[in-house]
Amino acid sequence: MKILVIRLSSIGDIILTTPVLKAFKEKYPEAVIDFLVLDKFKDSIEGIPFIDNVILFNKEKNDGFYNMKKFGKELKKNGYDYIFDLHSKIRSKIISKNIGAKIFTYKKRSWWKTLLVKMKLIKYKVDNTIVKNYFGAFKDFGLEYKGEDISFAFSEKDDICKEYDGLPVMAPGASKNTKKWTKEGFGELANLIYKKYKKKTVLIGGKEDIELCDEIDKISEGHTINMAGKLSLKQSGALLSKALFLVANDSGPFHIARGVKCKTFVIFGPTSPAMFDFGENTVLIDKNIKCSPCSLHGDKECPQGHFDCMKQITGKEVFDTIENSVKI
Repeated sequence: MKILVIRLSSIGDIILTTPVLKAFKEKYPEAVIDFLVLDKFKDSIEGIPFIDNVILFNKEKNDGFYNMKKFGKELKKNGYDYIFDLHSKIRSKIISKNIGAKIFTYKKRSWWKTLLVKMKLIKYKVDNTIVKNYFGAFKDFGLEYKGEDISFAFSEKDDICKEYDGLPVMAPGASKNTKKWTKEGFGELANLIYKKYKKKTVLIGGKEDIELCDEIDKISEGHTINMAGKLSLKQSGALLSKALFLVANDSGPFHIARGVKCKTFVIFGPTSPAMFDFGENTVLIDKNIKCSPCSLHGDKECPQGHFDCMKQITGKEVFDTIENSVKI
């Protein structure tokens, strides 16, 4: 049996496919699993032992209706028995149709529910966890859901920050502004950790997070190490595998940390923690404000204008939670 799994983006959603892929490989060990992903997100999935081949989609070369049809027809030559479209949007649908194999997909949130949430007529509520939704695409293959055993792969060459082993790590970035805990909170927390334990905190993220991390460093009185924009995803995974713990928002680094079994304190505000089954390595920090969760992916700014779901979480509160959970 040869299958193609499609999940083009983004970091967290790609990593969250790994439990179902592992379950499939365990049940069908002779199956060949190919995985199609956007080239800029290849580090999210490359190196996973139960994936046989990673196929890259390049927007400059392969995007556009004609090019996507051509891309799909090229993939048809691989002789897939089944396609599992875990992206289920225009690109993946066009590519899948032109491959020609039987397509399985998962049940997405009803469009009318999303519309009613945006119109503020109903409160946002998750139908199921993301991973369980992915398992739904494989229901005809008898896979058993056993929890969110997330996987993330890196190699020895990615371990370039050995001098930071055993330090706390923070990832203050996120795809949407409202998913970000306040810079004041991160800065206060780093300062409290240093004053009590004399440990600097490593800040990680993309190039877009450099300025934010610089501001957090100032608030912390210089008690952080700003590595934003300096590490690849694989290198971040290697760092997290040996970190004391991670403090993160609902974002990619949260799932990378889960994949390398790093103790993680994850802060939720506008998005729903019900999207995930948390294991013993994850501690949820959530104020349970009346108006949250208010969106699936977060927004540019708080729909209510007050941002209480994040502003009411203090650095001291998170510090106390960490002290009750981790021996520093």
